[in-house]
Amino acid sequence: MKTKFTSIVVLTALILAMAVTATSKAFAQAPPEAMANPAPSQLIPALPAYSPKTKPVNEQERIAREVRHELVMLNYYTIWDFLAFRMNGNTVELYGDVVQPVLKSDAENAVKRVEGVDKVVNHINVLPAFPSDDRIRREVARRIFSFGGLSRYSWSAVPSLHIIVGSGRVKLEGIVDNQADKDAAGIQANGVPGVFSVQNDLLVASNQKK
Repeated sequence: MKTKFTSIVVLTALILAMAVTATSKAFAQAPPEAMANPAPSQLIPALPAYSPKTKPVNEQERIAREVRHELVMLNYYTIWDFLAFRMNGNTVELYGDVVQPVLKSDAENAVKRVEGVDKVVNHINVLPAFPSDDRIRREVARRIFSFGGLSRYSWSAVPSLHIIVGSGRVKLEGIVDNQADKDAAGIQANGVPGVFSVQNDLLVASNQKK
């Protein structure tokens, strides 16, 4: 009985040793790129106000800054659109909502020209064309930018506050100086007749890391 028990113990030990060896070989043979790829970055808004003030610390940051610059400079980019992107290694993923289909293609083509970009994945959404949405866009903009000090967010060529409207639903995107301005913009947008809902995604500048 003792001999049989010893044989079972030895056999179990051999099986465990073989399993550990096989696992070690599989890990050693795994392609280096599977472990080396960095995690995707956070979503970066394509806005002048989001431009960092310091020099880029690495190649990925340089590419990200050039991509942001190319998007900001697009001809058809207005307050009715919002563009953002994410870095996934040397792949750029584009996000946002645009009124004109040409802006979606222009954004992709502009980013492809940035040195160091290997691939562009375009997730940009083209908003449906409804005449009622055009009215809502104008009215929301009028109410927001005529309220208190919010007019300063409309002064630049590419304002820091963008108004996205799709099928009567409003989404506020961009950056404001403080929480009070964010809340005020949301309240003004909610007061426009015909608006079904308001999603206030405005970022507060003091909460953003530069």
